[in-house]
Amino acid sequence: MPRVKLFNEEDILQKTINLFWEKGYNNTSIQDLVTHLGINRGSLYDTFGGKRELFDKAFNKYLKTNNDGLIAFFETQKSIKKGFQKFYEIPINAAVCDKGIRGCFAVNTITEMLPEDKIMQEVLIKNKAIIETVFYNFLKKGTKNGEIDKSKDLKKITSFLYSLLNGLLVTAKINYNKKELLETVKTGLMILD
Repeated sequence: MPRVKLFNEEDILQKTINLFWEKGYNNTSIQDLVTHLGINRGSLYDTFGGKRELFDKAFNKYLKTNNDGLIAFFETQKSIKKGFQKFYEIPINAAVCDKGIRGCFAVNTITEMLPEDKIMQEVLIKNKAIIETVFYNFLKKGTKNGEIDKSKDLKKITSFLYSLLNGLLVTAKINYNKKELLETVKTGLMILD
């Protein structure tokens, strides 16, 4: 008789995200996963493979959820500058409220696993391309509606805005002064003037 799973895989992936986000990949043991997830080792290996396979599935779920949210967010924004201002406020507000100072799971993974992990590097390069495509398409709307001067180099601005985002996510781990972080965003967004 086949064994019946007594857990929901999506719930397990979300719990996995939270654990790896808090502890990082290298500091999370199989025993940590078993204890945190409330499943036995056999179920973990049978369903997900090993630690790395579980991490990859959880991390990809995290990236997809964030990117879907990113796309949906920018689809609702009318003003380019105000849209970016609101967008950057989201991680700043999260950082200020984050008592565990977890930061961004993707940025944490970049700093922990790269450049040694070439597979993860590919995943994160693709993720960067997705985010930059969303930014670029939103900026193009601004040139069409006259909010952004057509002479501006949107590719360079896109790259800068991506770097600004990641810089903020790292800085917010050591400086969660909301006013200062918002001033950084305000200064950075002057590139759109």
